[in-house]
Amino acid sequence: MSREFLYGLLETASVSGFEEEIQQKVIKYAGEFADEIYTDEIADVVSVINPASKVKVMLSAHMDEIGLMVSHITEKGMLHVSKAGGIYPGTYPGQKVRVMHEGNVVYGAVRNHSSLNKKELEITDIIIDIGAVSKEDAMAAAACGDPVIFDTDHRELLNDRLCARGLDNRLGGYIILEAAKKAKEQGCTCGVYAAATVGEELTKHGASWCASRIAPTLAVVVDVTYTSDYEGARAIENGEILLGGGPVFLQNSFSHKMLVGRLKKAAQNLDIKYQWENGCGRTCTDADAIHVAGRGIPTTVMSIPLRYMHNPAEVCSMEDVQGCIDVLAEFLCGIGPDICLKPLEG
Repeated sequence: MSREFLYGLLETASVSGFEEEIQQKVIKYAGEFADEIYTDEIADVVSVINPASKVKVMLSAHMDEIGLMVSHITEKGMLHVSKAGGIYPGTYPGQKVRVMHEGNVVYGAVRNHSSLNKKELEITDIIIDIGAVSKEDAMAAAACGDPVIFDTDHRELLNDRLCARGLDNRLGGYIILEAAKKAKEQGCTCGVYAAATVGEELTKHGASWCASRIAPTLAVVVDVTYTSDYEGARAIENGEILLGGGPVFLQNSFSHKMLVGRLKKAAQNLDIKYQWENGCGRTCTDADAIHVAGRGIPTTVMSIPLRYMHNPAEVCSMEDVQGCIDVLAEFLCGIGPDICLKPLEG
């Protein structure tokens, strides 16, 4: 498990629509083991193992992150913003941010004024001070359309846990590449298509493009999911999910039962603990686009437990991350040329 690669991903900004820099890092790392790597017109990256195999397993994980976009610059040089994904406006006041402008980083502070002491903040309440003294001064350093992220760093916590911005979903991208690499080392014979997708936080168009072009036999989406193990979290809707409790498998109306069974068997083979997430309908992951692509693709989701999703400091367990890598590699090695996913005969 290359933590250096993961930390490199976490250091890179990739607000939806601006994923090119992080995808270059994916290409560089995958080049060490993939048989083929290709990209498309919107910056998706697909790393392939065993491209000659008729059985194609698509692994999907999105590389974009939530953030802001500069929408207006005031006469005094302050920046107004719009949402890029499912942000919580209340997490921004008082935070440091980075504005990404033409390959440069412009640092800023989000105002934290007494007038913001209201129950629910709105996106219009977020105003960024980059130190400019006028509109012209600000426009020399930033522009409307520039993406904005939290100015936070990754930090290792107690008990092999990790805190960072953007664990959603750098973890998934990291896991599918590490699992593909490990599966190849273990003699995997099926075709593996590790798709690092764009745009999941907004439209999921990257997953749709990749699935339509790969036309896989089956697909496994790797993403994060909410834990229920801290104050204020609820287990009522999706089940009890614990940090350090292992990979999370999805019981869902379109989560393919035979794929879920194979993931469960892989975990049992390795004596890795696992957890269940329950739900009906949409998953709010790449699976929603992949499942209905082309003629339809048998799909399921494996998730990493995550605390404080879409906040400046998300927290995961590296034990869970390693468990996901190992289970997914074992799953891939168990896919043979005669795989049949039809639950009914005839």
